[in-house]
Amino acid sequence: MLFSRLIRKEFARTALMALAILLSILLTVSLVKLLGLAAGGSLSGGAVLAMLAFGALTYLPVLLSASIFTALLMSLTRLYRDSEMVVWQSCGLSLLRFAQPILRFAIPMAFVVALLSLVISPWAIGQKAQYQKDLDVQDDTSQITPGVFRESHQSDQVFFVDALSQRKEKVANVFVQSVQGRSVGVIAADSGHMVTRPNGDRYVVLERGRRYEGEPGTLNYRLVDFEKAQLRIDQHGVSATALSVKSMSVIDLLRHPTLEGWGELHWRIGLPLSLLVLSLFALPLSYLNTRGGRSTNMIFALLAYMVYYNTMSIAQAWVVQGKLSPLVGIWPVHLLFLGLAWTWLLNRRRVWSWRWWRGQRRAARAAAPRQPG
Repeated sequence: MLFSRLIRKEFARTALMALAILLSILLTVSLVKLLGLAAGGSLSGGAVLAMLAFGALTYLPVLLSASIFTALLMSLTRLYRDSEMVVWQSCGLSLLRFAQPILRFAIPMAFVVALLSLVISPWAIGQKAQYQKDLDVQDDTSQITPGVFRESHQSDQVFFVDALSQRKEKVANVFVQSVQGRSVGVIAADSGHMVTRPNGDRYVVLERGRRYEGEPGTLNYRLVDFEKAQLRIDQHGVSATALSVKSMSVIDLLRHPTLEGWGELHWRIGLPLSLLVLSLFALPLSYLNTRGGRSTNMIFALLAYMVYYNTMSIAQAWVVQGKLSPLVGIWPVHLLFLGLAWTWLLNRRRVWSWRWWRGQRRAARAAAPRQPG
């Protein structure tokens, strides 16, 4: 019990550290990308945190699986590096005895990964898509950022405001360029405000400005000074699109079975199963020869992880393309790598037992009394 409790505590501590590092990298990269979109006017500033949270929940199952595998590998490798494995071996502890605390730690984590991949991650993908759809439905003026040129969704107008009130009702130093056929119009006004008509139409009322209109490349331009002008805002909508299989619940995938849906379902179920298989793989992969290099096993572990998930992706693509039966799916991949992990583990166990037996023989010979010559 002491052995199991100590090693599982080390697994949990290392997994938490690995998850924090991976999540920090993901959040940093995503935040830089989203801030770039917000600075360019493609995304409103208030949507950055929401999109960041939905993105983190989307990739959390894969990050958690990678963190658990990394924690098991690093903890077991440390036991070899600090010669603690030799101590446990001298106490008669079998290598298969380590599989018990590993599985007792990995099985609850696999249930957490299953919850994330089957329920929370699809919900986050759906919420992110709905949030993006709501942003696209908004009119162009609702996404204007002071000091940034903003292009309309129809790419026929460019807006620029120098300042915006807190309630986003009044703007100052307005610049609007519009294109209608071969004619280009430019409006510059000192200020403006929003007006909504009873029928729902929205207008920008510009005050004290000037309008230039003409055809580029010619001298035929008109110049009009105005005290007040109204610019109508087109309220555009987004056409309804089919629900993505990545955002569909498991019940919806089973109710409306398609090849793409079967591939998505196999992938979601495969994430927690792959965690259990990789947990067993970590035991033989963690073997470290203290007289050799200290990173050789890490290279093999990285290759095993990449090959495993790439093979899962290929099998999922074959299911979507109809090359594999949906009933078969990616189960052969899990069985193949489980067999490899178990075979490698038994081989390491034989080597472990042989070394323990040889050490016992040497100790018995050294302790035996010498016969007088």
